Amino acid sequence: MLKDFFGKKRKYATIPNEESKIDIPEGLMKKCDKCHKIYYRKEWNKNINVCPNCDYHHPLTAWDRINSLFDEGTFVEWDRQLTTTNPLAFPGYEEKVDKDRNKTGLNEGVVTGKGIIDGQETACSVMDSNFRMGSMGSVVGEKISRALENAKNESLPFIIFTASGGARMQEGVLSLMQMSKTSVAVKRFSDAGGLMVSVMTHPTTGGVSASFASIGDYNFAEPGALIGFAGRRIIEQTIREELPDDFQTAEFLLKHGQLDKVVHRHEMKSLLTVLLSMHAQGRKNV
Repeated sequence: MLKDFFGKKRKYATIPNEESKIDIPEGLMKKCDKCHKIYYRKEWNKNINVCPNCDYHHPLTAWDRINSLFDEGTFVEWDRQLTTTNPLAFPGYEEKVDKDRNKTGLNEGVVTGKGIIDGQETACSVMDSNFRMGSMGSVVGEKISRALENAKNESLPFIIFTASGGARMQEGVLSLMQMSKTSVAVKRFSDAGGLMVSVMTHPTTGGVSASFASIGDYNFAEPGALIGFAGRRIIEQTIREELPDDFQTAEFLLKHGQLDKVVHRHEMKSLLTVLLSMHAQGRKNV
């Protein structure tokens, strides 16, 4: 409590917390999902959705990810016109897809294209968990496969950021077929001498983790990312054992040799720049 010029006591507001009753304009503040600290949205965005207090890596939209990595104005999107149909006439599927289109501004759960990262040209696919939880339907698989083919034809390295709940149940076996389709596309790209960097973000599960996400030349992950195929409860019920607390986290996979590195989001661009530069130099020396 402080006194103003008239000697009256005045109470000055601090940054609001859980108990605060101060009305905050929508979108002005952001609360961390882990430590529950509250920050101004501007500060949050500047920190690329990483909590300044507990370092928890919150999900990024596909375009936020692209804008944080690529040199301004250099990214060119591929295959935006591809849209999902309802091949199995699954009830309510089209309405859900339309709702996600309106919410995210995306046509599907992945954005593909090419651009420049610190002077190095590269192709890229970025999944967005806000669109049908990043699930891999037929269009997602097609866009990733086409992006790999374009990268092969243009002799570009390829980076993919995964964020997915797995296969898209509304498309049945057509969704499961994307696992083999994308994996074959990676093999063709690799046989042509292409460099593929896979970055697994929270979450990367199901058919995505069991296919193209795990077969990059470099396999990275963000801190704390959930990575795995089947769910923890299903595995425990199957093997009749209790799993470690950190099971299916990025750190657990690194410890057991299934990742090359866990990379902080603030260090991602500099690491990718080094890899892209090494690859470009290596191709010049061939």
